[in-house]
Amino acid sequence: MADTKGARTSARLVESMLELIQTRGYSGTGLNTVVAHASAPKGSLYFHFPGGKEALGEKAVELAAERFRTIVAAEGTPGQVIRRVLDALARLLEEGDFQLGCPVSVVTLEMGAESDRLRAACADAFESWVAPLAVHLVAHGRADGEARSLATATVSMIEGAVIMSRAQRSVTPLRCAADALVPLLDGP
Repeated sequence: MADTKGARTSARLVESMLELIQTRGYSGTGLNTVVAHASAPKGSLYFHFPGGKEALGEKAVELAAERFRTIVAAEGTPGQVIRRVLDALARLLEEGDFQLGCPVSVVTLEMGAESDRLRAACADAFESWVAPLAVHLVAHGRADGEARSLATATVSMIEGAVIMSRAQRSVTPLRCAADALVPLLDGP
């Protein structure tokens, strides 16, 4: 995307939507709040996102997916990569006083049954995390089917650990997930 005033405004709106979903949930995030948080003119919201809140939510999910993919794409053994992912998530939770959650899981839980567009965006986001992890596992000697299954289970465990960590206001569930996943991913 070109670095224009419009592109910057659009990016601010998406970033604001993402941050607000993490702290307030999708349903608890109103468009007026997003516009104020982004310091954007109200008219720019519908100019950039004619589909309204649903379109903006979809872009926020895509941004969250891309950020997580960047972490998963790191070098090292699969266990080392997942340890870094879980350490990064633990830091995020602690620095955010356990107020920030995974926006993809939040949108899935709140809107998955109500909006096919948002459900599909969330499914794509999860797939964008599973697929590169499966490729990484294959590159480290796992068979395709086993790698896919293990990658899916890994992402599922990470999502559950984030939710439990928020509920307990402790990163212990993330640490336990790392302790279980690292040997499993780096095993035979």
